[in-house]
Amino acid sequence: MIPMRPALCAISATLLASACQTVDSDNIPAAPVNIVIADAGSWNTYGVSGFGSSRRFILASGLREPSGFPYTQTSATGFGGVLLINGMDPYSATTDTPLAYDLACPVERKTDVRVQVETDLYEAVCPQCGSRYDVTMGGGAPLSGPAASGSKKYGLRRYRCLPSGSGGYIITN
Repeated sequence: MIPMRPALCAISATLLASACQTVDSDNIPAAPVNIVIADAGSWNTYGVSGFGSSRRFILASGLREPSGFPYTQTSATGFGGVLLINGMDPYSATTDTPLAYDLACPVERKTDVRVQVETDLYEAVCPQCGSRYDVTMGGGAPLSGPAASGSKKYGLRRYRCLPSGSGGYIITN
């Protein structure tokens, strides 16, 4: 058996400890999501194209965003609304991809405390607690603020964007 040096032991222990830290992306209550932007024409009007372009979908408490979107009886926009943004899927490294997240800050856990996109940094920021999230390349992972500090990290809840087959997408959970 080869003896380990103290510095190597310390590095190994640090790597093991950091590997155990996970991001909780389910800190807000589960809520149905069903946004159908089925065809290319609708996607050109209500979708996102170009890195960092974003749109909010909110159907709650008298709010209907975006204005004019053809919501149906089966439409649902999650707990706090849906952030649709164009970026890179961190799990497949596919670029120019629509990504979707719940707008509710996972630290605040309120339907009306919604993250806002800072377009110059391509980050979502909670106006209440100041937490920042990587929404274009990091899968909604926390970058700073209360969501990134402490022993437990909180990321944005992620939703699926499925191609519709007609040039659009269906956003669902």
